[in-house]
This record gives sequence, structure tokens and C-alpha cells, in this order.
Amino acid sequence: MNKVLIIAPHPDDETLGCGGTIIKHKSRGDEIYWLIVTNISGDEGFDKDRVKERQKEIDVVSKEYGFKEVFKLDFPTTKLDTIPRVEIIEAISNVVCKVNAELVYVPNRNDVHSDHRVVFDATISSIKSFCYPCIKKILMYEVISETEFAPTFQDNAFAPNSFSDISDYLEEKLSIMMIYKEELGEHPFPRSLEGLKALATFRGATAGVRYAEAFMSLKEVW
Repeated sequence: MNKVLIIAPHPDDETLGCGGTIIKHKSRGDEIYWLIVTNISGDEGFDKDRVKERQKEIDVVSKEYGFKEVFKLDFPTTKLDTIPRVEIIEAISNVVCKVNAELVYVPNRNDVHSDHRVVFDATISSIKSFCYPCIKKILMYEVISETEFAPTFQDNAFAPNSFSDISDYLEEKLSIMMIYKEELGEHPFPRSLEGLKALATFRGATAGVRYAEAFMSLKEVW
């Protein structure tokens, strides 16, 4: 059994980026944890009913995945770049220390959304090997509508070198994504069920399986 920590800038990033792989971890009996960095609130101008609905979504999604524990840092969404970086690093480090995971999933460092970039930078600062030798593997995931819209300069393109076969888990991933109904749209909106399936099909074809999720391996000790 492995301890696995999935770090998500926002609720839904975990499903978009590695939902099928999370389900695979669950099927293998791994101990999985979910760290959500941002949250919405009335103080930030969100409707109170939407705030309540979002918390319900998180609860339902958590039960579907079978997370052992969910950590909510409650930083304001879309505003991470206005917060002192040291505060975010410290908050993430506290969770990393508590979980003591062997495998960590992080968002792509060059996604369009600034929250994703901040979370990546803060996470990498939080999981230095001399502080957390327990971490044996770090995988960077892609998020449709964020990763593919980043400029594809050579030094920041998402170039996957690790693939997870989710052929047996794609339908369940799509079902969980439907819980986030306000995040989905009709094709050709990227975050459509068709878009998610198309990406899984493309990544699967690259890896030689029916459906896959793609990652960039940043560290592996074996």
C-alpha cells in the first residue's frame, strides 16, 4: 500500500488531471489524500448558495474517491499571486509533513491559470528531498483548458513521459466530473465530456492503451 497525495489548486483539477488514476489507486488499496489549495467564499463576492453547493460537491467527490482525508487551505481562488509565497509554502508543507506520502501529484508548472503556477512553485519548494525523503515519486498532471492553452514554447511545453492506463476507470472519472456540473459545458468547450474522453483517447493512443492520463515525471527513486 502506498500513500498518495493529490494537490489541486481548485476542486475539479484533481478529477480533470488524474481522476482515473485516483480511482486506480483506490482499487489497489492505496491510501489517498486530497489537498485543495483555494476555496470560494461570500467575502470574495460568490453567491452564498454557490458557496454551499461547492462544499457539497467537495464532500460528494471525496466520498466517490474514498480519500482518507481532505485538506482545505482556503486561500482565495484566482488570487494566489497576491498572497506572500511563504504563506502558501508553509501551508502546503504542513500537509506534506502530516501525510508523509510516497507519491505526490502536482499541477503543470506552466498552465494558463496563475493559481496553478503558484501552486506548482510552492509545492516544489515544499517537498525538497532533504526535508521529505519519504517522497519517492512526483508526477505533474495536465488540466484540460489550462495546460493546452499555455504558449507552447520549448522550455514550458507539457511533454508527458509517464502514462497511466485508465481504460477501466474512464467512465467513473466522467461520472465524478459530472458532479462539478457548473464546470462542464457542451462540445467544443474544452471541459466537456467529449473533450475529456478525446484527451484520454489521444493519450491512450500514445501509450498503446485504450484510454490514458498523461504525466511528466519530475522525480522517481527506486
